[in-house]
Order: sequence, then structure tokens, then C-alpha cells
Amino acid sequence: MVDKLKFTLAIALVVAGVVGFYVLDGWPLVVRVLCVLAGLAAGGAVAWFSEPGRRFGEFVREAIVETRKVVWPTRRETTQMTGIVFVFVVVMAIFLYLTDKSLEWVVYDLILGWK
Repeated sequence: MVDKLKFTLAIALVVAGVVGFYVLDGWPLVVRVLCVLAGLAAGGAVAWFSEPGRRFGEFVREAIVETRKVVWPTRRETTQMTGIVFVFVVVMAIFLYLTDKSLEWVVYDLILGWK
């Protein structure tokens, strides 16, 4: 129940920041943007101290650890794979063009006799 109240308060703070952006219409844009950012920061801080917020923080930490375990491709491997994909796309485009023109010729010229 307490976590639901915290999340409700967090959402209310974010909404208050957005509403403040529109209420302070005559103020400089910097102040209005800071109002939205303050609402987001306050809402995030309140949500962070709830149980789902703690679980989300743990999830983010685990995701960072898993990201560090990934073996990222080198620049050379990335360039080679990009080249292979590009060549494949060009070959498929040519194949589909030739297939389309062949079927067009068969249907319109041979079968229907439209020239």
C-alpha cells in the first residue's frame, strides 16, 4: 500500500512539473524547462525509494554487468558484415527486378498480347 502511495506521489510530481511548464507561460523558457526537470527528478527520487524502484535499480545494475560481458565486434568485423549485407541487398534487388520484368513480359506480351 505504501509503495502505491509513493508511485502515486511520484506521478503527481511529474505531472506537476509538466503543468508548471504551461502555467508559467510568461516566464523564460529556461525556468519552464527546469520546472519539468525538477518534477521528473522529484518523481524519480520518490519512486526510487519504493520497493519496485529498488528492484528496478538492481535490474539496471545487473544489466550493466551483463553488458560488460558481451564480446563486441571489432571495427573490421562490423565493416565486413555491413558490406556483406549491402551486397546481399543489391543482389536481391537485381534478382527481384529481373523476376518482375520477366513475369511482366510473360503476362503482358506472351499471354495477353499487349505490346
